[in-house]
Amino acid sequence: MVIVVILATTLLSFAQRNQQELPKKTRILLLVDGSGSMLAKWESDIRMNIAKRLLVRLVDSLKVNPNVEIGLRVYGHLYQSRLQNCKDSKLEVPFKTGNHETVKQKIRTITPQGNTPIAYSLEQAANDFPIESNVRNIVIIITDGIESCGGDPCAVSIALQRKQIFLKPFVIGIGIDKEFISQFSCLGSYFDAKDVNDFQKALNKSLRQTLEKTTASVELLDINFKPKETNVNVTFINNVTGQPAYDFVHYRDGKGRPDSVTIDAVISYDVLVNTIPPVIVRNIDLEGGEHNVINVQTPQGFLELKQNGHSEYMAGVRALVKKSGSSKIIHIQQVPDKVTYLVGKYDLEILTLPRVHLKDIAINQSAATNIQIPGPGILNLTSGIAGFGSLYVIDDNGQQEWILNIGEKIRESMALQPGSYKVVFRAKNAAGSKYTEIKKFTIKTGSTLNLKLFSK
Repeated sequence: MVIVVILATTLLSFAQRNQQELPKKTRILLLVDGSGSMLAKWESDIRMNIAKRLLVRLVDSLKVNPNVEIGLRVYGHLYQSRLQNCKDSKLEVPFKTGNHETVKQKIRTITPQGNTPIAYSLEQAANDFPIESNVRNIVIIITDGIESCGGDPCAVSIALQRKQIFLKPFVIGIGIDKEFISQFSCLGSYFDAKDVNDFQKALNKSLRQTLEKTTASVELLDINFKPKETNVNVTFINNVTGQPAYDFVHYRDGKGRPDSVTIDAVISYDVLVNTIPPVIVRNIDLEGGEHNVINVQTPQGFLELKQNGHSEYMAGVRALVKKSGSSKIIHIQQVPDKVTYLVGKYDLEILTLPRVHLKDIAINQSAATNIQIPGPGILNLTSGIAGFGSLYVIDDNGQQEWILNIGEKIRESMALQPGSYKVVFRAKNAAGSKYTEIKKFTIKTGSTLNLKLFSK
């Protein structure tokens, strides 16, 4: 008895352990534009000087966080622009604990002069992050211009995110022309710094998204937009990589309130609620350092399928469930079973023999739709000699529909739905098709019919 109690306590403790925690360590790579255009005047000074002052202030603010490491890569600062060097990019300060003064000193020495090889710099940045599990890798790009070396920064960024080298980058554009802003939207989370105040806000927002605790709750709404639904798996999908970032089984407490979970605010998400059929809300950006509420309408009801005598079918009975008017199967439901679906209308194809088709079956909010499928009868089919044939069902209009072919077996036993049937059979050794035998018969629920074809 003591052993049972200890085991139960251990299992409960494990069940209540947080299984999906954010990594404690974060690495932030500052990818800074040192191209010649950074010498342009911006408010009271040149762009580079203003960027230096604000970046130094940012690095200073990170000294108090022992779980953050900083790296610095600069591009466009080693070669004059007339040389058109498209590999002008260097990791000036590698990641290291407590390297803040080194990073600040190097920032102060940057001298703008060259091109803007953003794509190449991102490719090189993939090697800047030490290989280590359970670490968040962040890139903050500061630039005042678009790619000037023919590369594709967006393609590089997406590829490296898919390889999980780093999370979605932050891109801070300094004085970018409006016509070029759209070229940065696919690169990462873009901030348009029209002035120095905007630049400071963008840096602050990047750090808030990266470092401050962010929580989210998902409100699953019923047909009346009330938060009533629960106990459904909810997946947060990284909408750049298409990979699941978090999976939670939705929970409400005794007062009907959903719990909150800690989520990485750097990533943009598609939120998939795994109802039948699923519901997806795309392009969710969380507000870092705050609690976010995501509303998804998922009204649900129940479909219960029953059939007396379903066990007569050797392989069991299943139903193909489709949305009304659609050919796409959204679920395969066993008979008997009770399954939850979104409110709406569905078409059912029940895999009895012959198949039963039901159209526009309504599922209503929090209600059970009960379908009683007629029970089968049994056909014992025997023949004195081997042969070939087919079995047909005959509808109320006298029209026939093929069900299956009868092989050379002398004996066959099968479960059939109640109705009128016809068997067409020719003995294997018959001298012509004119010797085909036709027999009509009726199957009733729960009955057994013995049907004999040719005798020797």
